[in-house]
Amino acid sequence: MRSWSPLTPAILSLLSIVFAVASPVRAEWAPTKPVQFIVMAGKGGGADKATRFLTDVITKNKLAPVPFEIVNMPGGSGTEALSALNKRNGDGHVLLFTLNSFYTTPIDHPEIGVDIAKLAPVARMAEDVFLLWVNSARSDIATIDDFVKAARAKGKSWVMAGTGTGAEDNLLTDFLNVQYGLDMTYQDKGGGGEVAKELAEKRADSTVNNPSEQDAFYPKGITKPLLAFTPARLPAYPNQPTLRETGMDFTYFMQRSVVGAPGLSADQFAYWSNLFKRLFESDDWKTYRKENSLSGEFLTGPQLMTYWLAEREKHIRWKMALSLMKP
Repeated sequence: MRSWSPLTPAILSLLSIVFAVASPVRAEWAPTKPVQFIVMAGKGGGADKATRFLTDVITKNKLAPVPFEIVNMPGGSGTEALSALNKRNGDGHVLLFTLNSFYTTPIDHPEIGVDIAKLAPVARMAEDVFLLWVNSARSDIATIDDFVKAARAKGKSWVMAGTGTGAEDNLLTDFLNVQYGLDMTYQDKGGGGEVAKELAEKRADSTVNNPSEQDAFYPKGITKPLLAFTPARLPAYPNQPTLRETGMDFTYFMQRSVVGAPGLSADQFAYWSNLFKRLFESDDWKTYRKENSLSGEFLTGPQLMTYWLAEREKHIRWKMALSLMKP
């Protein structure tokens, strides 16, 4: 496993200069051709929906002088997307919208040569939440205890669908298996939308979808959440307890961040950081966040880089702990 070192205060100080934003002066640089916005997951998932919403707001309000092309790259749990961005050194016409595979994929696949500390920390737009979901036809499952009983009885035949091998859904499945003595089988699908459909059509027994990914099924009563991996109950799901309420002190969030290519100039970085800060403060994004149970303040530059590196270290430790705890 690759060894990662945290940034020193001197390097962080340098980053604060390179990624200087917060200036009222208009950045000298602006995009001059269509911008490729890469989503490191398939269509219909939380990242895909958020990216399309943000680009629609940009287009509607004419916030950028060029159009955006959304490109879904779910291959290799994000290896395809990260590699594509990493090759575009100094290119201000490409952006990436993240999942937590942003951390886990470079850890699991050092051969792709991606170091997130060298990518441009443009904007954290939110932290997304996870709920544990089952099909509503399972009338025998109403609580986590019911879930554990049913999953334990089915053993390896119990299928938990998720978006990437080694990524966040996989980690949460491993966590539940270890903590509750289960033997669920994890199946990697192309994206959160496909995962939700697998559950709705009973090809999977459970998922850990984000709220937006279940929009097509939960309101129709096809799927139901059992609990949330959040510190407190979500306003949109007041009847669903948190895992913490069951006596297990564990929470987990998914970052929703915009990433730029390595080697961006100060002007390129300032343009994108300022644009996404305006989006973050817009009524459109505030409404979207509320409707989809998103939280977290805006981060950019050194603050976002510090957050990334802390989350990367957390995922390294968590993956190591789970590997040691597996039977």
